[in-house]
Amino acid sequence: MAGKKYKAIIFDIGRVLIRLDIARAQRGLAEGLAMSPQELWTAIEKDPRWKDWQEGRISARDWHLHLSSKLKLPLSFQKFTEVWNLALDPEPIHSSDFFAGLAKRYRIGLLSNTDPIHVAYLHSTYDFFNYFPAERRIYSCMVGVSKPNPAIYQAALKACKTSARESVYVDDIRENVEAAERLGLTGVQYHSAAQLEQDFQKLGIGWKP
Repeated sequence: MAGKKYKAIIFDIGRVLIRLDIARAQRGLAEGLAMSPQELWTAIEKDPRWKDWQEGRISARDWHLHLSSKLKLPLSFQKFTEVWNLALDPEPIHSSDFFAGLAKRYRIGLLSNTDPIHVAYLHSTYDFFNYFPAERRIYSCMVGVSKPNPAIYQAALKACKTSARESVYVDDIRENVEAAERLGLTGVQYHSAAQLEQDFQKLGIGWKP
């Protein structure tokens, strides 16, 4: 793939651009409850409405009410929101220079399975979002479909105004990378910042001045 001309680079967010600390959110949600933090989180992820939450078919307040009723959470909506966002580490993985360099050369976009509470926190917390135009931020909760469904990748390509063969997709989950590759994108599975830079170099992707 070295020397191939790319026009767009599309990134997952969690564990690629931002570290996740799910355990911290788990502890906050489970405080005062009989079940362990791990048991509580398992119950949340296996909840029949989890996919509705991730794909925008339930509002943030209704999600809070649903979990509060089902799991007996004692948290107000404001406190629930604060604890929910503890899963996101406030320090980004990459420097602003990295995104600035890429944005000068490529159309960079975001493609994430996430919810409206996290989206609001992301936009208000991380400066690097300024390098990603609003129309190129594709979130499952806003488009009504989640990875690895092909439709969400196609939404990202449309937003970046590019074809699959001209695009690179970066994700930490192999299944999501393979789904992108089946559509013709060049996939990169993320393991570390150093590894990503090495893979970009191999692909001929530049970001340094």
